[in-house]
Amino acid sequence: MTTSYLIRRERFIPAPASAIFEVLATPALHSVIDGSGTVTGEQPNGPQRLSKGARFGMDMKIGAPYKILNTVVEFEEGRRIAWRHFSRHVWRYTLQEHDGGTLVAEEWDARSVPGRPLLKLLGFTRKHPESIERTLENLDRYVMGQRLP
Repeated sequence: MTTSYLIRRERFIPAPASAIFEVLATPALHSVIDGSGTVTGEQPNGPQRLSKGARFGMDMKIGAPYKILNTVVEFEEGRRIAWRHFSRHVWRYTLQEHDGGTLVAEEWDARSVPGRPLLKLLGFTRKHPESIERTLENLDRYVMGQRLP
């Protein structure tokens, strides 16, 4: 079985791309929409709104709490935003507006990470598909004004 180091999921959200992008570009909302349960901080260090090259720190927890510093590496207002940290894997969101809403894709791209097999051993390649789907569901609920579980 081949391990994929690029995991992508999509969800159609019946909202304008600008509203969805605003949530993604606001680091304080990342813990609200996170479907993995690893983003714990609601007060990230860095700008209130992200832009190309912006750096922002997040409180995280996988077993033990830790902090991570991310850098925005892709940014196209209303269409694309991506960030990475020291291990070089990228979290990317792309938005395509259609009549009645927006197709949102989230990707975890670890193709350029040195030591990729370690990611598989730690279970990231197995857990991320479901976590990404939950994040997109949470994003949908948040943007549509529904209560999150």
